[in-house]
Amino acid sequence: MAMPKKSNVELENELFKSVYDKTPDYIKNLNLMDFSQSGEFTFILKKEHLYPYDEVKNPEGLNLKEWFANYAKEAKVSTAGIRGPQNILYPQDTRFPINLVGIVLATLAKALVANKKYQGKEILKVAGREVRYNSDLFLDAIARIQAANGIKTLVPVERKTIPIWLASFLAFKLDLLGGEYITSSHGISVKNATKDLNSQGSQYLPEESLEFVDKIQEIFDETEKKGTYSIKIAAKDNPLIDETIMSKLNDGVDLYVEYLKSGVAKKINLNLIKNFENKIVIENVGGSAYRTLSRVLKKLDISEKFVWFNIDEDPFFHSIGKYDVTPKGEHAFYDYSVDATVLSKRLNGEKFFPVIETLNYQDKLKNYPVGTVVLITDPDHDRLTITQTESISRVEYLVANGIDFVKLNNDTVLTVFTANQAFLMLMDFWAKQLKAEGLWNKHPRFIIKTTASASSWDEWANKNGVKVVNVPVGFKEIANIMKKVELQLKNSPDKDVVIDDVLGNTINLGKNPRLLFGGEESGGMIMGTEDLIESLAGRKAIAMREKSATEAIIVASALIAKLDKKPLSTCLKEIFDENDITGRYDTRVDIAYYNESEPDIEKLKLAKVEGEKKRTKNDLFYLSMAMGVKEGLMTIEDVREVLNDSFKSLIFDNLNEIKFVGDGTYLKFDHKYIEIRPSGTDAKTKAYGGGSNKEMIETYANVLGNYSGDRTELHKKFISDAFYEKTKDEAMKYYLDFVEKDANNEPFVIPNYKF
Repeated sequence: MAMPKKSNVELENELFKSVYDKTPDYIKNLNLMDFSQSGEFTFILKKEHLYPYDEVKNPEGLNLKEWFANYAKEAKVSTAGIRGPQNILYPQDTRFPINLVGIVLATLAKALVANKKYQGKEILKVAGREVRYNSDLFLDAIARIQAANGIKTLVPVERKTIPIWLASFLAFKLDLLGGEYITSSHGISVKNATKDLNSQGSQYLPEESLEFVDKIQEIFDETEKKGTYSIKIAAKDNPLIDETIMSKLNDGVDLYVEYLKSGVAKKINLNLIKNFENKIVIENVGGSAYRTLSRVLKKLDISEKFVWFNIDEDPFFHSIGKYDVTPKGEHAFYDYSVDATVLSKRLNGEKFFPVIETLNYQDKLKNYPVGTVVLITDPDHDRLTITQTESISRVEYLVANGIDFVKLNNDTVLTVFTANQAFLMLMDFWAKQLKAEGLWNKHPRFIIKTTASASSWDEWANKNGVKVVNVPVGFKEIANIMKKVELQLKNSPDKDVVIDDVLGNTINLGKNPRLLFGGEESGGMIMGTEDLIESLAGRKAIAMREKSATEAIIVASALIAKLDKKPLSTCLKEIFDENDITGRYDTRVDIAYYNESEPDIEKLKLAKVEGEKKRTKNDLFYLSMAMGVKEGLMTIEDVREVLNDSFKSLIFDNLNEIKFVGDGTYLKFDHKYIEIRPSGTDAKTKAYGGGSNKEMIETYANVLGNYSGDRTELHKKFISDAFYEKTKDEAMKYYLDFVEKDANNEPFVIPNYKF
């Protein structure tokens, strides 16, 4: 049987070969549904599909029950869509979390829920994708299933790529019931996911996901009972799959530019960019940002100020982040993802940036002047990493100020700013621009940030009279606060807006406040507008619901132009000094308990399960103490005693607080914080830190993040087995209480569409 895909990139062929070799023949021969046929057809889900494959006893087995159990579990905790690896060559392979059958079932379930809620109404949704393997197939499947269930789906012309933020923006602006977007953000090439967008353009909260998860269970129950379940797939050219609206709207670019001009693309910023003499480089990982962003920059009349790397769309992401050697030195395909800020260690212990190393900047930037800024965006174009070339003579200064860099040659280094550093510069710059325009004092200002993001943001905000709302990780959490603020603005326009954050603080944002910035340390941000954003049907918002690298690129470009020849690293130090910031350093340690790039799915599943046990054990060690303090079982003095006993190399005498923050445990010390957070979607632990001493926060984050989670006798003295076992459930209740308190649960009303 010939391999179905061939590449002219040797490393990609190595990936294809390993996937092909590890895929059993019964999967290769599957022909459950053929989306290449343009007419309508029916897929018959059979009882046999629910159970494991057995060559003799159940040759039609797809083990969908096991797939669904894992899918449902992730839906409860997912921070960014239900994501996972897929079989890139055989997308019908249900052994993988993301597969064609699963996409069809989830889409059908969402359609059935929507039809029941909005009986007799015209339902419109948007569907978009980036460049990942099988994304075009999944988009086709989603649109055709929705059409078969009477739902109109707006898709770009020829179903081409758009960024996640544009799908989100259109869901809100056009008052759609929501959208489907196919991406796994900056994750490894073999991963994919569907991000479900609600009518606000925000990612589903867990309770929204559980509605359609319950519907899948109903479908399975009926299949079990009756033996089969028919799923209709509409024709490719069904009129409910609509390209004309997106064509008229220029994919929404014109509306988005209008929105930008009310915010970060005001004349005060655009004029700076237009007068800038140098070029700014946009590194377009995966290629899919170019199609939309190039049109936005042209409409803003600033496109000639930018040069592009990688404008071709490529699901292998131009080999970025890809190696033929694992971190352990074994010869095998290994993918570090396309997150430019990922740090790894060579076998000799030396730290390096594996993703940046594969961007080949030593060659690509050699003819650009020192001081050139490279703005790196990911495949769904929502995250941004800011880098800049500097003279090698600046190395001592960079080290002193905690700014990472990569040596390009004997004369030049590339500074790599964490999002914590970059976004501090952007919010400070934007505040100064608002002051320059005489707008600053017209509204009280606030920011929304995740607890894992830098404490320097809190310090800066405090110095500048800006309120801070801390939330759990995930942009949907930031959007949830926006909606709470909007509800109070609508219902009580003359009263102060008061919001609770996840740390348990009640924050008075003042009368008619405006969002200065919303963002997280993983590279996603949004900025608010002076006038509330209005949808076509009159809904109002303080900011959009998804992070946007386009917003970040425009405000970053204006800052770069304003600085002219001054390096960003100097600007960062000046902000620290001007605002008396002590928490100048930050770190993030990603602890992966298995090789995500393993092509053998059975090995991958086992490794993931084992890894999840380690992740959960690490999490529960800290979480049980945070919940123990909350429930009065321990004092902070007891926690210090347990931690001093468990980690002899570290000191916890100045630990002031330990708190559960919705998805992780936050430890606050005199001059630093550490947050230990289990990944909601993978066998990984993330350890974040910020403070006044870089070496110290790196040590604490590494030691605490890598701890086995073994319970000591002292830990058991305060935390009983019974309490330990129910810690996760109790924490989830606390999280849901936080989400629901003062929630904006106004029902979505489908308008009469006029476009």
